[in-house]
Amino acid sequence: MGRFGVMPVVFLTAMLVSGLVSGGAWAQSAPAKSPTDQPAATAEEDKDPLESLNRFTFQLNTVLRKMVIDPVVDVYQAVPPDPLEKAISNITANLTEPVTAASSLLQGDTENAGIATKRFLINTTAGLGGTNDVAADEMGLERRKEDLGQAAGAGGMSPGPYLVLPILGPSSTRDALGDVAVSIAVPPAGLANTADNATAYSDNQDDLNAMTRGALDPYIVEREAYLQRRQTQVSNDAQTPLEEIPEFEETK
Repeated sequence: MGRFGVMPVVFLTAMLVSGLVSGGAWAQSAPAKSPTDQPAATAEEDKDPLESLNRFTFQLNTVLRKMVIDPVVDVYQAVPPDPLEKAISNITANLTEPVTAASSLLQGDTENAGIATKRFLINTTAGLGGTNDVAADEMGLERRKEDLGQAAGAGGMSPGPYLVLPILGPSSTRDALGDVAVSIAVPPAGLANTADNATAYSDNQDDLNAMTRGALDPYIVEREAYLQRRQTQVSNDAQTPLEEIPEFEETK
């Protein structure tokens, strides 16, 4: 398989948007709940009313990851030299900056909108088409990615039911609708986001796999990690890097 022949398949691994694809087995059916357990059960159902469907999709994604995605990513990592991988990652990140600028403006965050705009212009020109992150390396303009799901959440919109998408992985109805809206309105932006999530997975593959390795219920681990990280992003706290996700606290 050629160096660039793997890229179209790698880009399909955007399941990692959040990047949080993981392996695991079906969880056993939970025992009947006692009356005192009912409030917790209700909270769980409210958060994940589509759990049965989500678990089926999760298992499908697990098989795809083990049989197709991870092997393709391994080949991609082994073939291109590291500088080329970094350049590809920079390009995909740069192409998402216009969406970040628009999403930031919708939240009234003119500072990040301005930074995203400057980053796009600087990296597209001085950064040779986005292959180099000149804006961050030489000017201190660090990237803070935003999307329509975050903008809607910051505006008070509930994330809605947790949703596991085929191939794309963890999401919510709010976040999925935001991604669909961007893809329909500006198809290149949707493709750029897919590519950016794919390269993020490639960069953090080992850490993401370690997150659920040995877990009693990998589905729950993946779900809680995604929901916790998205809440952090929506509130614009210090955003959790992908490589730190395995250390999240199970609070839900």
